[in-house]
Amino acid sequence: MAEDDHLREHRLHSERVFEGNFLKVQRDQVRLPGGHETGREYICHPGASVVVPILDDGRLVLERQFRYPLQRVILEFPAGKIDPGEPPLHTAVRELTEETGYCADEWAYAGPIHNAAAYSDEVIHLFFARGLHEGDASLDHGEHLDVVLMTEDELDALAARGELSDAKTLIGLLWLNKLRQKLWSLDWQPAPKLSDDDNSAHEGA
Repeated sequence: MAEDDHLREHRLHSERVFEGNFLKVQRDQVRLPGGHETGREYICHPGASVVVPILDDGRLVLERQFRYPLQRVILEFPAGKIDPGEPPLHTAVRELTEETGYCADEWAYAGPIHNAAAYSDEVIHLFFARGLHEGDASLDHGEHLDVVLMTEDELDALAARGELSDAKTLIGLLWLNKLRQKLWSLDWQPAPKLSDDDNSAHEGA
């Protein structure tokens, strides 16, 4: 937007300094609004979707899994990275079923989350799911997690004690609180049907 021009940085040069199987690291030379030049290093991420799954009795479906960079088990809502060319909603539907075994009749999009804007271009898309039906999970090879059912009050108490640290889960809880208070709203839609192409693309990723 034009009103942001006095804050905008302009890329002068860009180079890829690391490329792994999942993440890439970019180093850019930029011109600051005042005319000075400096470097910017940041992580390129394919993006992800996170789901707040709500059971008919109001309980929430969460996961506990070991996060290697932190060397600890984290409580979080189901989430996963977006495969190339995959719509974020399809990622959310797929990840919920694969990781927890649940499928949902209705879905709603809350919005994007930029969880590390200072050093990553990652966007996490926040979805809500309701009308859940329990089934069998289908975890990826090497993926290990526990599915946990909690009330909103139980999750809120963990957050109040500082025991809930996952950013996307805290934001999902904030959205849920506002939703329960009827301060924010969602546009619910029927669940999309995933094609065989969607599933085969994920299996080959």
